[in-house]
Amino acid sequence: MTPRWISYVKYLVMKQKCLCLLLVFTAYSVVNPIFFRFLEGLLPMEKCYLPKGFKLKPGNHVDNYLDYWTRTDVQTCTNWNAPIIWDGTFKPAVYDEMYKKKNIVIGLTVFAVGNYLDLYLERFLMSADEHFMPGFSVIYYVFVDDLAKLKQIVSKLSGRGKVRDLKIERHRRWQDNSMFRMKQIHELIDTHVKKEANYLFCFDVDQHFNGRFGTEALSESVALLHAWFYRRPKFLYTYESNPHSTAYLESQGDFYYHAAVFGGTWQSVKNLTESCYLGIMQDKERNLEARWHDESHLNKYFWLHKPTKILSPEYLLDQKIGWRKDIHVFRLLWDEKVYGISRQVT
Repeated sequence: MTPRWISYVKYLVMKQKCLCLLLVFTAYSVVNPIFFRFLEGLLPMEKCYLPKGFKLKPGNHVDNYLDYWTRTDVQTCTNWNAPIIWDGTFKPAVYDEMYKKKNIVIGLTVFAVGNYLDLYLERFLMSADEHFMPGFSVIYYVFVDDLAKLKQIVSKLSGRGKVRDLKIERHRRWQDNSMFRMKQIHELIDTHVKKEANYLFCFDVDQHFNGRFGTEALSESVALLHAWFYRRPKFLYTYESNPHSTAYLESQGDFYYHAAVFGGTWQSVKNLTESCYLGIMQDKERNLEARWHDESHLNKYFWLHKPTKILSPEYLLDQKIGWRKDIHVFRLLWDEKVYGISRQVT
């Protein structure tokens, strides 16, 4: 029988080896972001707690056809009973059939001023023409500071969707261009959207569609999981930490949402944009600016007013993150960010 002191020595040696291995992994992750992101992708997500066959909605609601249990590798529902949409959890034909009976119209807003117009808008609109809500009536509300350039781009589209060209002035600071879109979307809903569309989705322009972004995304209030955060522990989420800001979150939120995509019924989007804009203006009166601008305010809003549907990172992915085994489809992709050019003030 091995003496107890020998077993204890072996235990200490093994413990030291494990500690050294952990330190090596940690150090390598710091100097090698790709390896860190690989490890990050291995972190488990929470799972949908609902019993198999459970229906989230009353009656014959289309979301009752979602299969939350086919994807055991990811979280497919929230603790407030909102679905998280992943490839494999829905059948596109079922959603399209249900919504065609309702004869719906979907609006899309996008802003492109200065170099953003030259760099990104054409690719964004051309890809949306192919992949955004295929088979349904779409209205593109395009905010630009140069209508002539927009007209040239529109001439290349298929004509499937209507285009509303909207002239806006460019702010000197790109942060203000980003934040003040909340005000402009809110005003647009009153002047146009509520008269001609049922749903509205709001997009950043420096991205492009790569696959179906369809009716499975529709709901009253829709948020998007941020591709850089959805696998990270919550203590790493970059919520607003200044308690004097209206975007401040006193405690950890549910998820970290990306402001590059949000949507829902026009009524819901109107409430969101109004709340975010008022928060931004209150901060400005105090000479404050939230860390991530309108995105910080959007995360605060969705903490207080839970979205009724959440889109997985399939619906906007940055390929620089690297391989992720849970991402089966690239529906919307980040374009290369050339901030040195796109954010130049001319």
